[in-house]
Amino acid sequence: MKAILALDQGTTSSRAILFDVEGKPLAKAQYEYPRKFPQPGWVEQDPRDIFASEGRAAKEAFAKSGLKAADIAAIGVTNQRETTIVWDAKTGEPVYDAIVWQCRRTAPICDELIGEGFDKTVREKTGLLIDAYFSGTKIKWILDNVPGARERAERGELLFGNVDSWLIWNLTGGKAHVTDYSNASRTMLFNIHTLEWDRELCDRLGVPMCMLPKALPSSCVYGAVAENVPGFEDLAGVPIAGDCGDQPSALFGQGCFNPGSMKNTYGTGCFFLMNTGDKPITSKCNLVSSVAWGVGGKVTYALEGSVFNAGSVINWLRDGLGIIQEPHECDVLAESVHDTEYIYFVPAFTGLGAPYWDMYARGTIIGLTSAVTKAHICRAVLESIAFQVRDLIEAARRDADFPCECLRVDGGASVSDVMMQFQSNILGMQVDRPENVETTALGAAYLAGLAVGVWKDTDELLNYRKTQKLFSPKMDDDVRELLYTDWHRAVDRSMNWAK
Repeated sequence: MKAILALDQGTTSSRAILFDVEGKPLAKAQYEYPRKFPQPGWVEQDPRDIFASEGRAAKEAFAKSGLKAADIAAIGVTNQRETTIVWDAKTGEPVYDAIVWQCRRTAPICDELIGEGFDKTVREKTGLLIDAYFSGTKIKWILDNVPGARERAERGELLFGNVDSWLIWNLTGGKAHVTDYSNASRTMLFNIHTLEWDRELCDRLGVPMCMLPKALPSSCVYGAVAENVPGFEDLAGVPIAGDCGDQPSALFGQGCFNPGSMKNTYGTGCFFLMNTGDKPITSKCNLVSSVAWGVGGKVTYALEGSVFNAGSVINWLRDGLGIIQEPHECDVLAESVHDTEYIYFVPAFTGLGAPYWDMYARGTIIGLTSAVTKAHICRAVLESIAFQVRDLIEAARRDADFPCECLRVDGGASVSDVMMQFQSNILGMQVDRPENVETTALGAAYLAGLAVGVWKDTDELLNYRKTQKLFSPKMDDDVRELLYTDWHRAVDRSMNWAK
């Protein structure tokens, strides 16, 4: 039997899932690992924890499956994007902790670039807005703040990579320093039109081009697992053949192969992507354009909007406030009340992403009265996630001339029926949840399998997608628009708070 191993490296955990040739999961394992918050708005992780947790997950999933190494046709990698790692090219030791995509420490650098009018150049070449979210300013911060790092980088002694590059470099024993187009396009250093690192952008941010990985398509053989890699000892020689950032990987795993098809992933953050075909769309509504994937000699682009805090807010209810003990309790409490008692929660813990791009916004609960209970707060948290997704889709509707009729959903929080129903209500459109919600990992598996001939083409993959539940709107139009108007009032109160 042939199987594909997908390594799904997320913001709070590492997962490994084995899929069969019909895209069905055979075995999986997951290990959480910590984040660090050294200052308000700063978020870091130990890169060694990232790789070690992925190795533990892979070892456990492989053991559970009962398969042999010869059964594994390939490995696909998908990863949290923008998270920035710089390491020694010889020893593999990181020079600093990974700066996580959520981290806002480089906001002053971004302000300086915007003040210079450099945002137009960045937008034209990369499809992105200047924001602390993306990798480029994170690299600059490390080179400017770690003693000797800039000099070492200029001598070719240091390497940069997002998490995919870090995983593949370690898996191959340091032989492959690569990334794919989707990850490269989130650095603020990559020209999405030429599919090359851009010298002007690198020079302005002070990033030596010699430390950048080779950018390649998302479906090709990058190398093979080296001997004696911790956690992967039994998989030596297996080709690594898929690499894609987590969100475009989910778009691929959802079967959104046609222009106009769209998905939203509900994870630590929320990430909306719309396939825009073979040309990027320059957003007028503060979304960004990125490369979705490169497959079979063709490049597909996506229009994207990011919500910084979604599932992470449910974790905050558990770990920060102690309102719930387990994430599913949030659903139970939310369903116990009919509405939020007119409170609104804006989860801007690390600022607001698209379409606001306010690095200085902070979390807000507004409308509190003595009638509000923890159940109302839980419901407001779930509704806040859905409101933010509507913000993204409204922007996409204005940017792209595609019908927006159905939203495909995935990610851990998409299992919440109460939130998915509210999502359908506030959008006024159907929400389609698949049988297999592991679409991020599935996309990586599909990309790897295509590269080694497990599947012929994307048409074959469409046969394997099945809908688990279809949610249809059950809210009057006037109620929908009133709620959405008041949501914007709440957002306005949260903006620029930390400035």
